[in-house]
Amino acid sequence: MSTVKETVEVDVPVRTAYNQWTQFEKFPDFMEGVEEVRQLDDRHNHWTTKIGGIRREFDTEIVDQLPDERITWRTTSGDASQKGSVRFQRVDDMHTRVELVMDVEPSGAAEKAADMIGTLDRRIKGDMKRFKQYIEQRGGESGAWRGRIRPGG
Repeated sequence: MSTVKETVEVDVPVRTAYNQWTQFEKFPDFMEGVEEVRQLDDRHNHWTTKIGGIRREFDTEIVDQLPDERITWRTTSGDASQKGSVRFQRVDDMHTRVELVMDVEPSGAAEKAADMIGTLDRRIKGDMKRFKQYIEQRGGESGAWRGRIRPGG
């Protein structure tokens, strides 16, 4: 399993950054290789990705979500094995630190080779830079979900 960690500082308030991250169906707008995310309910999403010509479909479950602080998830089925967390830290009224940590289990020889040469790490860094550009150019979130999801709940 590989762990990838990336942090960006965005020029929007913590509430705005967090609210945008809850709009999972907008992830293809800034995440490379993500073709579609369908939100099934408050806890579950279905993902379709195509990376390096390999299409994957998988489901994720949000296991912990606290507004303006964190969202933690894990895969529950499909072609991918991962878990992760995104954390939001207020820097000041107009700046937020967003930290993404993901544990990913590459499957297949091509994915394992790509992981060994740092492809996953570069992709995550790029996604976080694109999130920064996306939210700063918008100037505000495209929607929000402010519910609380508790572990084991």
